[in-house]
Amino acid sequence: MSPLQGYGEPDDWARSQIALRVLVLVGPVVAVLAAGPAGHAPPWWLVGVVAALAGASAWVPDSPFGVAPFLVVLGWWAAALGDASSAWVLVAAAGLVVAHVAGAVASYGPATMPVDVATVRLWAGRGLLVLLTAPVAWAVTRLLGDQPEQPGVWVLGVAAACLATVVATAALGTREEER
Repeated sequence: MSPLQGYGEPDDWARSQIALRVLVLVGPVVAVLAAGPAGHAPPWWLVGVVAALAGASAWVPDSPFGVAPFLVVLGWWAAALGDASSAWVLVAAAGLVVAHVAGAVASYGPATMPVDVATVRLWAGRGLLVLLTAPVAWAVTRLLGDQPEQPGVWVLGVAAACLATVVATAALGTREEER
């Protein structure tokens, strides 16, 4: 049995699945290329590695390939920019969030099955909520960049993130299917 069995030929794929998989492919590439305007353009071979890994993830979105392009992009940003806080990191964050959400939705069914509009709306809303944290984190980084590191700031950050998760979960609730 082939690991790609059930994915069909690209000619048979639903248009909605193709659109989602293009986003899975393009998101990490945009994210790594955004380091260029920030002052640290990635070498061509790194962009190729990200594109290849993102392509594998787009082809089989429910595979372990999905995390690989994200790790390479995050590694490049961490190694190349260090403590820099360029606004281009927001473009990178958007690319990664869009790719992740598109991959999650694409993995709900085979490539030949059209994606339900309600599912796309639900996940797009979730993605936007997650993406709203990026400008806040970036702004806080810019505001506190010149300050000496305070003891316990990381503990406070994790506590705030946990609190935000609990509040969001309580506010949005969970929906159980009626039987």
